[in-house]
Amino acid sequence: MPALPPYLIEPIFEQFLALLPDRVVHHPLGCHKPRIPDRVILEKLVQILVFGCAYRRIAEEGCSATAIRDRRDEWIELGVMEALRQIALSAYDRFIGLELEEVAVDGCITKAPCGGEKAGNSPVDRGKQGTKRSTAVDGKGIPIGTISAGANRHDSPLLVPTLEHAAASVGGLPDEASVHLDRAYDSFLTRERLRGRNLIAEIAKKGQPAPLQSGQRWVSERTNSWHNAHKKLVWCTERVGGVIDFWVAFSEVVIIVRRLIRESWIRYRWEGRPHRRP
Repeated sequence: MPALPPYLIEPIFEQFLALLPDRVVHHPLGCHKPRIPDRVILEKLVQILVFGCAYRRIAEEGCSATAIRDRRDEWIELGVMEALRQIALSAYDRFIGLELEEVAVDGCITKAPCGGEKAGNSPVDRGKQGTKRSTAVDGKGIPIGTISAGANRHDSPLLVPTLEHAAASVGGLPDEASVHLDRAYDSFLTRERLRGRNLIAEIAKKGQPAPLQSGQRWVSERTNSWHNAHKKLVWCTERVGGVIDFWVAFSEVVIIVRRLIRESWIRYRWEGRPHRRP
């Protein structure tokens, strides 16, 4: 069973491989052992992202867990996954259009049983180690910026770094854009921070019932569920912060490309277009 349908993963593979630089071999005879093709490693990483399995579980003869991790670290150093995320965002904005006048930000706590640089005592899991993702999305739930931190971090201090990451990803947020937040952000300091960035705060009031559907905040909850469909983020055993950011960016690439194909299905025709709307 494929981890992702071909119509979704093929364009991701094609663009990702195009971002990789030409490899220069300095050994006079080439190398002692043939290098595993990049596509094979990328297919393994997709399975790890979707199924959340360990590297050793997905390894096979000719492609060890060490080789997968080494190639992953090589790509992290090159920054190709973050570059791919930027390309996916730009493509969505060009063909569909990002709705940046309405932005929602929310946090999501997941498990981090091995601890690490971005882990902390989870307030919702009896103090066990966990990771928090603070994600900003546009009006349709497209993730435009995500910050990872320990589960013991409050949502409010992560708001500004999240918005800064989102603004850097999309070339800046429009003036007087509405930022929809839940009651955890309800404070004078949060409103001052948003006012200083010429943004309008739409925050649920503490002590008052606020149904999820009462505003535009529900799209951030839906995006969190899209992230959590990738089990590597739900049960993250990585300890290095850069590796965690790699998996978050990979997840966002899949989400953005999936939404791009879905929205484009009713607007455009192209070779390899799915017969039914995905």
